[in-house]
Amino acid sequence: MKVTVVGGGIAGLTCALSLHAAGFEPRVCEAARTIEAVGVGINLLPHAVRELSELGLDRELDSVALPPARLSYRDRAGEVVWEEPLGRAAGYCWPQYSVHRGRLQMVLLSAVRDRLGPEAVRTGLLFQRFEQSAGGVRAHFLDRSSGLPLVDDADVLVGADGIDSVVRSRLYPGESPPKGNGVHMWRGIAPHPHVLDGRSIVVAGGTPGAKFVAYPIEDPATAVGDALVNWVLEVRHGPSAPPPEGPGRRVTAAEARAGLSSWQLPWIDLTALAECSSAIFEYPMLDRDPLPRWSFGRVTLLGDAAHPMYPMGMNGGSQSIVDTRVLAWCLARDDDPVDALRRYDRMRRPAVNAIVLANRALGPEEIISRAEEHGGALPAGWAERIATRYKRLGRATVAQVNTASSWTVRAIAADRE
Repeated sequence: MKVTVVGGGIAGLTCALSLHAAGFEPRVCEAARTIEAVGVGINLLPHAVRELSELGLDRELDSVALPPARLSYRDRAGEVVWEEPLGRAAGYCWPQYSVHRGRLQMVLLSAVRDRLGPEAVRTGLLFQRFEQSAGGVRAHFLDRSSGLPLVDDADVLVGADGIDSVVRSRLYPGESPPKGNGVHMWRGIAPHPHVLDGRSIVVAGGTPGAKFVAYPIEDPATAVGDALVNWVLEVRHGPSAPPPEGPGRRVTAAEARAGLSSWQLPWIDLTALAECSSAIFEYPMLDRDPLPRWSFGRVTLLGDAAHPMYPMGMNGGSQSIVDTRVLAWCLARDDDPVDALRRYDRMRRPAVNAIVLANRALGPEEIISRAEEHGGALPAGWAERIATRYKRLGRATVAQVNTASSWTVRAIAADRE
């Protein structure tokens, strides 16, 4: 079976690896002329790391990422509100990873090219439209290098082209633009001495728009000099205000210093963080309303194309990775790709839509919002109930992840024998 994947980001590349591992012939079509190691930090939760490990990427991940051991929620003064262990420290069989998004993408790109061949990822192809027949789907692209149209025929078309997905727009031509909550994120990476123990994710503040996040994306024990720290400062522009100068506006060090000046966090030098960041960019916090359907015949969506969500629970990228594994499993299990995509839709969409809505309601970061209202640390058990409820929604508790059946297709072959 031939599968065309539109989008060469984390979701698209992992989709190609998942499909190849299941015995299919995927090819990735990316609009950018080149795929480069750009971006900021991302967290991969244990349920996603399990899937990447089953794809044989555990050593590569460990070489570029740091496994944090603790999540620390704090107030604006830097005092502890609540903490919990992460990854193996929490009892998972797999670690959690904090990693530079660009480095992760290069790991995935290298694996795709090694396993599928150098032509498996084609760049500079702008997706335009598709048409289906009883026997396949034809995708139309514009080749940015030649300016000529290109046609690609496959059995299945997967839209993995992000929050502004063109594939999604063809399925839902009347959909409104992404929705914002008025919060914008200033995101940067800087070399910095240890934050706390050097293996903690810190989320400080309270309500959205008044929050600071920091975590290392390099191991302080092995880095040459200070390790890279990913940081995010949330600022509020008003619910209806468009991003000043558009998304991805570059924030100056002076602006960052001014924005960070009201924060007094004794365990981090915020002025140095602003000064040492190679680049600081502003992005609006956006999502889209959950869809009633992802799969239409031989065409489906995954990742941010299907379920863009507010970054409240470190869950967007992780859910995208799980999407790819379930999609490959469904295609391997059903002889008819239309039935397989329908099954994938039923299995993934309701659960992930619930996470999108939960993130609008702050997800696990309800803990620091409640603590701000409460005036200090929450009563015993309150914070843990919020965190556990969110994990259960994504089937990501320790017990759920450690005991879940594998999506590896070998298990399906055994079931059929």
